[in-house]
Amino acid sequence: MSTIRVSLSLFSFAFLLCVGQGTQITFTNNCPYTVWPGTQAGATSPQLSSTGFELASGASNTLDLPAGWSGKFWARTGCSNNNGVFSCATADCGNHVECGGAGEATPASLIEITTENNNGGQDFYDVSNVDGFNVPSLMSPQGGSGACGTASCPANINAACPTELQFKGSDGSVVGCKSACVTFNRPEYCCNGDHNTPQTCPPTNYSQFFSQQCPNAYSYAYDDKRGTFTCSGNPSYVLKFCP
Repeated sequence: MSTIRVSLSLFSFAFLLCVGQGTQITFTNNCPYTVWPGTQAGATSPQLSSTGFELASGASNTLDLPAGWSGKFWARTGCSNNNGVFSCATADCGNHVECGGAGEATPASLIEITTENNNGGQDFYDVSNVDGFNVPSLMSPQGGSGACGTASCPANINAACPTELQFKGSDGSVVGCKSACVTFNRPEYCCNGDHNTPQTCPPTNYSQFFSQQCPNAYSYAYDDKRGTFTCSGNPSYVLKFCP
C-alpha cells in the first residue's frame, strides 16, 4: 500500500512539473550598437525577473517566462546616463534601465507573445510595427510542433521611412519610423471610433508601406492573417535584434 502511495505521489509531482513548465527566451543583439531590451507583462501576467537590461553588440541574455505568460518585448536605442538620469533616443520606458511595468515610447518595434504551454495549447507570437519601428527584430521558436514559423521584420525601415513619419534623433538622423496613427491621430489609421472593425479599417498606403518592408510582421491593427504565428509543444524562443 505504501508503494502505491509513493508511486502516485511521484506521478502527481511529475504531472505538476509538466503542466507548470515555463518557456525560455534568449535575446541576442546582432546590431552593431548596444540596445537595451525592455519587457512588459500583460494585465494578468507577472513581471519577469528583469524588465530591462543592457545588451551589448554580439551579446545574449536569457529570461524564463512562466507558463501561460503574456507580454511584449522591445529594444531601446541611443541610451545614456547623464548626471544620474537614464534616457533613450527611442522606445524609452520612463528613464530607468528596468522598465518596472512601464510601456515603451513610440516609435518602437514590438515582439509580443502569449504562451499556453500550461494546458498543452498553442503559443501565439508576432513582431509588430503597429506602434512604429525602431530596430529590425525576429522571433523564432526552437523545437515545438505545428506551423512554428518565424515572425520577423529584418528590414531597416528607418532608411526608407516616408518623410512625414520620420522620427529623428538629436543629431538629425532618422532613428525611428512612426505609425500613421501616432503621426496623424485619425480613426482610419488608428482603427478606432467609426473605424473599429476589420471591415471599416482596411489597409492604408502607410500600413502597406510597412507591410511591403516586412511582410511577416503586423503593419496595422487588423493585420492578423499576416502577423500572427503559432507553435505548440512547449518550444523555447530566440529573439534577435538586427537578424
